[in-house]
Amino acid sequence: MRVEIWGDIACPWCYVGKARFEKGLAGFAHRDQVEVVHRSFELDPGRTKGDTEQVIDMLAQKYGRTREEARGMEANVAANAQAEGLGYRTEGRDHGNTFDIHRLLHLAKARGRQDELLSLVYRANFAEERSVFDDTVLADLAVEAGLDAEEARGVLADPGAYADDVRADEREAAELGADAVPFFVFDRRYGISGGQPSEVFVQALEQAWKDREAPGLTRVGEDAASCEADGTCEVPRAETTDQRV
Repeated sequence: MRVEIWGDIACPWCYVGKARFEKGLAGFAHRDQVEVVHRSFELDPGRTKGDTEQVIDMLAQKYGRTREEARGMEANVAANAQAEGLGYRTEGRDHGNTFDIHRLLHLAKARGRQDELLSLVYRANFAEERSVFDDTVLADLAVEAGLDAEEARGVLADPGAYADDVRADEREAAELGADAVPFFVFDRRYGISGGQPSEVFVQALEQAWKDREAPGLTRVGEDAASCEADGTCEVPRAETTDQRV
């Protein structure tokens, strides 16, 4: 069985959702027979390479909030991340265009190191003092994930490398009706939107395994916190609950 996960490095709910899905997968009896594939989805495709800003500033402008209110939004997301055992910095993080990161992740997929690189990039972006919008940092992360340094640098230096693969993922997301991430698709039969609790993922895995011959894509469960295609990310009202505002 294959599970495809559309997400973006800039999406905090993708970071949290990945951890929750992995907890659910760990509790699934047939987990060794599940292939997990990460797909590309850009939240801010119109932003040019090199155009970065602090997340707090971006949030304040996007939501029409004060900087203190933006800090409160980040604190709420951090509480959800920390509840899953994840590190999360609420200050000093950069926001920018993620197209090059997705291209590098496709190289990692081709070399069988996609999940390793994705985990490292998420950690660097949300938990560490490292900007993933810097090519030097990305190349270092690629090496940490087990990729060849020269090959990784070559992909980053060539804007066309794996660009078609990123665009293909994004077209598929649109065809499947995914307008927010994270978006999980189980064997192209069931779709789940948002960073759901791990128990929801266990149920979806069990249902998809049971109905492996069923045609079509069916959405299951209520939508949970996610990041919209326009870059807007939902913020929970309480520290550890995912609710729309």
